Amino acid sequence: MYSNSSQFDGNAAFSGGGFMPSQATQATDPSLVTSKNRDAQSLLPLTVKQIYDALQTNDDKANLIVDGVDVNNVTLIGRVCNKAERVTDVTFVLDDGTGKIECNKWFHEAADTNEAEAILEGMYARLHGHLKNFQGKRTLNIFHFRPVTDFNEVACHFIDCIHVHLHNSRIRNSVLNQQHGMNSTPITPTMGYQAQVFPPTNHFSDQHVNGQKSAENMILDFLHLPANRSRNEGVHRDHIAQHLQISLEKLMLAMKSLIDEGAVYETIADHYKSIING
Repeated sequence: MYSNSSQFDGNAAFSGGGFMPSQATQATDPSLVTSKNRDAQSLLPLTVKQIYDALQTNDDKANLIVDGVDVNNVTLIGRVCNKAERVTDVTFVLDDGTGKIECNKWFHEAADTNEAEAILEGMYARLHGHLKNFQGKRTLNIFHFRPVTDFNEVACHFIDCIHVHLHNSRIRNSVLNQQHGMNSTPITPTMGYQAQVFPPTNHFSDQHVNGQKSAENMILDFLHLPANRSRNEGVHRDHIAQHLQISLEKLMLAMKSLIDEGAVYETIADHYKSIING
């Protein structure tokens, strides 16, 4: 409903990338409905247009398919419009130049309210969220957002979108060529692009000066245990602190760093889950 009324022309601003027009030419192919579990939990950089042009799976999960990859968790950048803040949540429309999408963030604690207050009308923001597709309407349920303080991040995001599109498109085309050449049953492609959990810089060092793992890495190792990855509600912070034998204050400082980098998100109050789910 918003994809044709953008405030600025993102197609012109980033012309030559080739990732936006190709999305409109996707055709439903059962052999391309792939990578349904782990790929769906990866945090993929997308544009709003890619979300609206995404195919819908034929199963009961109502998942969306972009370039042959099942997508649920995404990261977007755009301008905040029509912000409406209430006691329990905040809603707004994100305009990234390729389209607009409705976004919602529920408040579980005071920190969520403070986070929402930092996002002002007309400001550019980075969002990490879970796509919702109900009766043809596509919205974003946010689990973390923050203001964009360096406009270079906007350009870098669009470059990431192009890179991911090209990577997954090559995989899809390679699989189609194999299927046509072998004339056999559909082949399941390799998994699509996995978004980097951490930035290229050594932001989370594997070792402290005393030779021990950092709190961030210990948290990720614990959340990646099969028993914890299978929990839809995530793991309570008290349980994590008790298992790692660190203070709650130290845990939450490390957790904030992980959330800021999009590696972890909060599901319900004080429960946390890694974006890499099995």
